[in-house]
Amino acid sequence: MSGPEIISMGCRLNIAESEALRQNLMANQISGDNLVIVNSCAVTNEAVRQTRQAVRRAKKANPDKNIVVTGCAAQVDPKMFADMPETAGVVGNFDKYDAANFKFGLESNQPDIRVSDIMQVRETAPHMVSAFSDRSRAFVEIQNGCDHRCTFCIIPYGRGNSRSVPAGQVVDHVKALVDQGFQEVVLTGVDVTSYGPDLPGAPTLGQLVERVIKHVPDLPRLRLSSLDGIEIDDRLFALLTEEHRIMPHVHLSLQSGNNMILKRMKRRHHREQAIELVERLTDVRPDIAIGADIIAGFPTETEAMFQQSLDILDQCKIVHGHIFPYSPKRGTPAAKMPQVDVKIVKQRAKILRGKVAKNLATWQEGLVNSKQSVLAELGGKSGYTESFAKIFLEQPVPEGQIIPVQIIAHNDKRLIGRPTA
Repeated sequence: MSGPEIISMGCRLNIAESEALRQNLMANQISGDNLVIVNSCAVTNEAVRQTRQAVRRAKKANPDKNIVVTGCAAQVDPKMFADMPETAGVVGNFDKYDAANFKFGLESNQPDIRVSDIMQVRETAPHMVSAFSDRSRAFVEIQNGCDHRCTFCIIPYGRGNSRSVPAGQVVDHVKALVDQGFQEVVLTGVDVTSYGPDLPGAPTLGQLVERVIKHVPDLPRLRLSSLDGIEIDDRLFALLTEEHRIMPHVHLSLQSGNNMILKRMKRRHHREQAIELVERLTDVRPDIAIGADIIAGFPTETEAMFQQSLDILDQCKIVHGHIFPYSPKRGTPAAKMPQVDVKIVKQRAKILRGKVAKNLATWQEGLVNSKQSVLAELGGKSGYTESFAKIFLEQPVPEGQIIPVQIIAHNDKRLIGRPTA
């Protein structure tokens, strides 16, 4: 029996959860014979628009199947999706873990809405530990939800409050993935640096990482998803800079380079702290590659404020950038603030992306003639270095293996590598 088709929108966490959802539905004998699921994203208005488009395309491609929407956008605004003529049902972000919610009695023409109050969820059940991979890298969900209320963000209302997966379950899952042949595991979640306070003994993310490193000695590579820099304590800092099995790649949730904008966002760090953190990281481990999330055109952002966001890309040596043009989300405080003109927002986002692209190209050029350890993916035709530089291989190698590669060229923003003995 094949599982239902699941169309994943948005983040890697959604992709990981889609795979866990597929496995759960198959285990409960729910096939894809009459069901297509769209796992939605609510992070921006554009993400919601793309989700609605995906629903329409799914119905057009599968006119005889039921289209069911789940995920963050479905949780935040279930009625909007239920009102779409293509939709047979809407299932909430917590409700999707109960396979029974995908068994629909569709005698009526009314869409079935099965969405519970996500803010009441306190469970840290095993279903929150999930994995997805292309046979090389696996994603393990260690935490879900968020206790912070950034003024621009709707995600807490789609994911609920922060809940952590017990460390023993995480370790067992990572062990199982290594036994299946995975060479790299990424610990992921909505706010991974908030891991632990809800668990007995209040373990920290650093303590969890230590347990994984200690109890899964055969895991070659451990990578962490986006981190809130203000929550990187001494223990986690030491692991990031001293443990060679933790990849030298830190992606920070910066959002802005201006202190007033950070304050209006209700972020808990200021620009000087971010710059100091990166300096400390790279002083101890010079090969660390830094990534960051930056929002362009947040309400009240002046040209001078924007310039500080542009400047911080250099000051924090950002080579992996996720740039988001701000768009107001109904229900968030920022939506009520004085807005920046949409054309200016798009222009600023374009400038930020151009700067990141320039930083990336300079960094890539510096890797030419170096020897790198590369995890082969996508049929063995490409892969990623430890610092998350993407390498296109001169000749295919066995997928899923970590191989030494000589970087021989930087061609049209692509690094070309030659596998070596």
